[in-house]
Amino acid sequence: MTESRKSPISSHRAGPLRGRVRVPGDKSISHRALILGALATGETTICGLLEAGDVLGTAEVLRRLGTPIDKRGATWHVLGRGTGGLQAPTEPLDFGNSGTGTRLMLGVLTAHPFSVRLMGDASLSRRPMGRVLKPLRQMGLAVVEGEGDRLPLTIQGPRRAIPITYELDVPSAQVKSAILLAGLGAPGLTTVIEREPTRDHTERMLAHFGAPPSIVTDGHGQRISVAGDVELGGRHVDVPGDPSSAAFLAAAALIVPGSEITIEGVLVNPSRIGFYTTLKEMGADLTLSGERQQGGEPVADLVVRHSPLDGVRVPAARAPSMIDEYPMLAALAGFARGETRMEGLAELKVKESDRLAATAAGLAANGVVAMVDGDTLTVRGTGKVDGGGQVETHLDHRIAMAFLTLGLGTDRPVCVDDTAMIQTSFPEFLGLMGGLGATFQGS
Repeated sequence: MTESRKSPISSHRAGPLRGRVRVPGDKSISHRALILGALATGETTICGLLEAGDVLGTAEVLRRLGTPIDKRGATWHVLGRGTGGLQAPTEPLDFGNSGTGTRLMLGVLTAHPFSVRLMGDASLSRRPMGRVLKPLRQMGLAVVEGEGDRLPLTIQGPRRAIPITYELDVPSAQVKSAILLAGLGAPGLTTVIEREPTRDHTERMLAHFGAPPSIVTDGHGQRISVAGDVELGGRHVDVPGDPSSAAFLAAAALIVPGSEITIEGVLVNPSRIGFYTTLKEMGADLTLSGERQQGGEPVADLVVRHSPLDGVRVPAARAPSMIDEYPMLAALAGFARGETRMEGLAELKVKESDRLAATAAGLAANGVVAMVDGDTLTVRGTGKVDGGGQVETHLDHRIAMAFLTLGLGTDRPVCVDDTAMIQTSFPEFLGLMGGLGATFQGS
């Protein structure tokens, strides 16, 4: 793929942010709804699907694998092919910038006996796939062509996937999910052992589609097992609002004096709310209202008001529940009083960019003292941030959005060098923020 031309934007100190808003559907659940819909028998309908580049890319990949997918009105329709029923594509599968789509589909393709080439953009091609390929190789997947377990890769699925029992080296919902998805096409029982909890959207959605996994918990973690050759049935899925997208709006309200916003229908799955737990510890005025269930997932409305914040220690054990929110949390920490220490951030080094380094550099450019020591990021907040810096995003959408949010509360504008990649996860970001009262300017 060719890279898009850069689209720099600056954010400026805003007046009070006010209003009610709904963020787009959760990206993790959107990917899984499409994928399990394609592996089910019958029709799956999806409301609230995130219509951003990464998810739409997964839909196109599934179409190229023989799955009819179309949108009628506000509802997406997926006509499932059944477990193991996808067809060999006639051309390479392009995943754009989507690491989630790539890793989940590697699991799906392990249960299909054909060869296929996977490719992506420059950013995705730099991201390692070895962690997910390791267990999938044990299940019979072969890498026919590729260097360093990075895209582009040509893979060959086995005639019959092999069920395995696999203990995760590090907490990773994507690796866990890839193994479970591959296990749907393997005879017998496939088991993942995780010592630390990770996002459980795959387990919840498998149950929603009629194939609940067996989950056994003990003092050392849990064993999650799926039976092979199971039949999934088409279902209706309502996708709740993405808490990672909501994080930017919540952060903006916290740092802009006089702000009060309500973010409706946000996913509050316990495996995804580490950011909001941390905000409460920092002293944020944040409440949940109207808590309810939606498609097997808990949702609520978030009410956020401007608040003074204090620095805190964020333990490594919380990282899996908020891994995508650390750039935004680090930016918020500049507005807090005292030191915020974020531990266990190794995963940030292998995201769309080295987010750990990119976050620290962006903070330094805007007058915030930030130090990286191994897998720990420490930010020394003073209660205010000068701003005035230019931030290198390294093609990373979350770096771009975190620092545009930062600029809404700084003394001087903050400029990010590119915003085009925001389309991959939150295309409505600038519009929703502007509707609440945020100020952005192209440059």
